[in-house]
Amino acid sequence: MMDVLLNHRTIRKYTNQSIDDALLNEILNAGTRASTTGNMQVYSIVVTRDEEMKEKLAPTHFGQPVFKNAPLSLTFCADFNRFNKWCRQRNAEPGYDNFQSFVAAFIDALLVAQNVCVAAESKGLGVCYLGTVTYNADKIIDILRLPKGVVPVATVTLGWPDENPEQVERLPLEAVVHQETYKDYSEKDIDRLYAEKEDLEANKQFVAENSKETLAQVFTDIRYTKANNEHFSKVYLDVLKKQGFLK
Repeated sequence: MMDVLLNHRTIRKYTNQSIDDALLNEILNAGTRASTTGNMQVYSIVVTRDEEMKEKLAPTHFGQPVFKNAPLSLTFCADFNRFNKWCRQRNAEPGYDNFQSFVAAFIDALLVAQNVCVAAESKGLGVCYLGTVTYNADKIIDILRLPKGVVPVATVTLGWPDENPEQVERLPLEAVVHQETYKDYSEKDIDRLYAEKEDLEANKQFVAENSKETLAQVFTDIRYTKANNEHFSKVYLDVLKKQGFLK
């Protein structure tokens, strides 16, 4: 299992080989063994295999080829709809129409998603997280017919790898681990911790291709801009209101 985790690669190209139901169910079952808030399992997973559904969902993922190329995708949802119905059918009034409950369900869904990814990779499958879900959650809700109390939080594509890309770099452990209390970063710390990342030829090329001075500018000015962040924040907050998690 350590080898699976340490050798993770994002796979964006898959073969045409399908994933049979028995294998998929084995992987999903492993996913459901993830930790969950109060053992409530306030999440749901929507499986997409159908080509027509892929066509409908593709624009919500900005037409990324990895979505159409994959034999299937899994949309992980924060889901209090099922739990609320169970409560009411057992003469218990749920009080989960609030942001705290959404956060609990959000965490549940992501824990399951990561379990599924590790299980899939242990079987030789490739995975790719799609962060576009929160950008277009309103449209995904309509396409997947998600009822009130259900919000999509992540989509993962699954398939048999048709590539073996290099691993993407990670910051050194000292950049992300703090002992006992948080130790803030000095300017020298930042220079040292990001030096290897900035010195990679692929990242230098990334900077040049985008006509920027630094790698940080690629993130702030092109990839994740303030304007886009504010726009999609509003979209997602509106979704949370519509789906019953915010007043």
